[in-house]
Amino acid sequence: NNIGLVYYGIGEYSKALEYYETSLKIREKALPPNHPDLAASYNNIGLVYRDVGEYSKALEYYEKSHQILEISLPPNHPDLATSYNNIGRLYEEITSLPPTHPNIKVVMNAIAGVKEKL
Repeated sequence: NNIGLVYYGIGEYSKALEYYETSLKIREKALPPNHPDLAASYNNIGLVYRDVGEYSKALEYYEKSHQILEISLPPNHPDLATSYNNIGRLYEEITSLPPTHPNIKVVMNAIAGVKEKL
């Protein structure tokens, strides 16, 4: 995961994604399904997808992260605020796309699903 952070920091998104996904596979085998470290892995993968413009994939990973955090952390935990912020920032980026962009409908439907769960 830390190697992924380095690659992410220098804008090497494909390498970052590779290391984040490797870290996620290890964590999925070693940790219980609602462990906060899994949420961190999902969030990091979501960040990469957001930065490369794959908004529907970003939202998918942000949602996985958020679901784990809601289960594993108290409701006033700062990591939950960060999760809401990431989803909100993604939504903001989506709304700045042209209305005909193919990802708009997919992501808007996914966001509506998240709102229903709140």
